[in-house]
Amino acid sequence: MSKEQSFEERYAKGEIPWDLGRADANLVSVVDAWPIKSCRALDIGCGTGDNSLWLARRTFDVTGVDISALAIQKARRKALQIGIECKFVVADFLKERIDEAPFGFAFDRGCFHSLDSPQQHALFAQNVSIHLDHEGVWLSLIACTDAPQRNPGPPRLSAAEITIAVEPFFEILSLVSGNLDSDRPDPVKCWVCVMKKRRL
Repeated sequence: MSKEQSFEERYAKGEIPWDLGRADANLVSVVDAWPIKSCRALDIGCGTGDNSLWLARRTFDVTGVDISALAIQKARRKALQIGIECKFVVADFLKERIDEAPFGFAFDRGCFHSLDSPQQHALFAQNVSIHLDHEGVWLSLIACTDAPQRNPGPPRLSAAEITIAVEPFFEILSLVSGNLDSDRPDPVKCWVCVMKKRRL
């Protein structure tokens, strides 16, 4: 089964523990703390759109991208119901260029860590860089190796693995340990990684 089919099946069955029904607290705190000013924003692996819609409420011009057509349908329905303008696109980010580029800000919550190899991690980082303008910032939430692997649970990466993949394309501004936002009493530990595009 392809990754696309796997995600489509999980959305159809409602087996989507990553879907919070709200923006991730890490995104909220980083956008507020840096601060990251409103701009064209790309939400990679946007799912049903909660992070995209939060950014749009903050006057970002948002494009949400996901490999799952069913997730994008749900995201578009949410935007319509609450009257927020947000563009949602079905695309495989590793293979397709998003037409609305360049963006000033990119966000992914668990997309980067879900890839299968160091080569794919590097390709993902390169693709994010390609989609950003020269001052572009990328926030990635990445399950980390500081806690035991859960079964089931997201793949986990070390700080070294992240650095190797991203540093050819990004300057790491901040790499701190945190938790993926969750309604569980024991949320998954993660890296909150803020990066700025390198001038190559």
